[in-house]
Amino acid sequence: MNSSAGIVRFDEARPIALITAREAAARGIDSVLIRDVLGRFCLALDDRLGGVPEETVAKWRTELQRRLGPYAAPNPVLLAERLFAAEAVFDSPRVVEEQDSRPTPGQGRIRSLDNTVVGEDWARVTTPSPEVAGVRTARVALYGFKGGVGRSTATFMLGKHLAEQGWCVLVVDLDLESPGSGPLLLAEEATPRYGLVDHLVESAVGNAEGLDLVERASGVSITGNGELWVAPARGRGQDGAPYAYVEKLNRIYADIPGSTHPSFADRLERAVSACEKAVEERSRRPDVILLDSRAGIHDIAAVAISRLCDLALLFGADNIQTWQGYSDLFTAWSTSSQAEAVREKLRMVASMVPNNRRADYLELFRDHAWTCFSMLYDDLPPDDMSGFNPSPEDTSAPHSPIPILFATDLVGLDGAASPGWSDTPLVQAAYDEFLNTATRLIIEGLQ
Repeated sequence: MNSSAGIVRFDEARPIALITAREAAARGIDSVLIRDVLGRFCLALDDRLGGVPEETVAKWRTELQRRLGPYAAPNPVLLAERLFAAEAVFDSPRVVEEQDSRPTPGQGRIRSLDNTVVGEDWARVTTPSPEVAGVRTARVALYGFKGGVGRSTATFMLGKHLAEQGWCVLVVDLDLESPGSGPLLLAEEATPRYGLVDHLVESAVGNAEGLDLVERASGVSITGNGELWVAPARGRGQDGAPYAYVEKLNRIYADIPGSTHPSFADRLERAVSACEKAVEERSRRPDVILLDSRAGIHDIAAVAISRLCDLALLFGADNIQTWQGYSDLFTAWSTSSQAEAVREKLRMVASMVPNNRRADYLELFRDHAWTCFSMLYDDLPPDDMSGFNPSPEDTSAPHSPIPILFATDLVGLDGAASPGWSDTPLVQAAYDEFLNTATRLIIEGLQ
C-alpha cells in the first residue's frame, strides 16, 4: 500500500490480496485468487470438503475491502458451495499455481486466475503436438520485443538456408500490422489470393474452408531437393475487387464472450495448421515452420511463443529498451508460474553486432541477458546442481547470444529490386553463425 497517501495502486493489489489467501492456506483451505479485467481481486475458497465459519468469511471480506480499496471486487470472497458452477473456477485449465505457494502438509493451495482483455496467452504456455502420423514438424518463432532488429530478414535467411539443406520449410508471416517476410519472399504477382488475415476473419464465422493460403517462394534460388513455401499476412485479393486489409485487420482480434466462435488464439493456431496442411496437399508435409512474429507484447506474439512453437528465437540489441522489455515479459511468465514451462524453448539472438568490437559487445550482451533471464531460472545455492540455473558462461543456455553481424549491404535494402542480395559475401558472413546454430537447434528438436 502507498503509505504516504493510503492509496492502493495496481502493482500493490496482488501482494495485498495474497495476505488473505495465505491466511486461508494456513487453515488448510484451498483458494483461487481471481483478478477481473479491471484488475480487481476476489478470493474463491474451496469449502466443498469442509465449511468455512461465516464469521471468518465476513472477516476476510471486510479485510479485503479495507486493504484493497478500489481493487477489491464487489464480492471479494466467494465460496465454492454457493457458486453455480464451482468447477469452472477450481478446475479451469486457466488456473495456475501461485508462485512460491506450493503447499506443505496441512496447508491449502493458492492458485490464481487472471482475466484480461488481451495478452492472456503469455501466461498459458503449452507445447505443440510433437508429431502427426509419425512425422515431426519443428515450429520456430522468431520474435523481437522491438521492431527494426532484422527479424524478418533473418527469417528469410534461415528459411532459405534450411531449404538448401534439403528440408521442406514453410514461412508464416505473422507480422500482420507490418508484413515483413511475406513481401521479402514473394513477388506481388506470385502472392496467393488469400493471406493469414483472411483465414482469421473467415474462421470466426465458420467460413475458412478452401482458402488459397500458400505459395512457393519466388525470386529465391534453392539448390537441392529442399522447398521453401510462404504463407503471407495479406493476399493479393480477387481481380477487380478491392482488398479490404485494414477492415479485416480491425476485426481479427475480437473474441465474443459467451459465444461458440473460436477465440483469437484458437483461430491463429488453426490458420497456421491450415497453411501447413496446404503445403502437404501440394507437395509434402513441412519439416520446419518458421513463424515470423510481430514485435512487442502483443497477442500474436503471445500465441506464437507460448502456444505455437517449440523453439523461440528472441532478437534484440544491447540497449535499455531490449532488456526492459524482456524483463517485463519474463516477469509476467515468472509471476504466472510459467517460467519452468517456457524457459528451455527460448534462445537469445544478438542482432546487428558491430564486427569491429564483436567480442566485447557479445560479452556485455551475454551478461545483460543473463541478468534478465535469471528471473526464469531456479534460485539455488551455488553448489546445488539439481535445478535449472545455468551460469553466465554456459554457451548452451537460453541467455547465450547467437550473433548476427551488422551488414552494411542490408542498409536500405529493397530485396525485390536486388536479386541475389542474400548470397553476397558480406551478408553470408554476417549470418553464418546464426544460420549454423539455429539449424543445429532445429535439427536437435526434430530428433
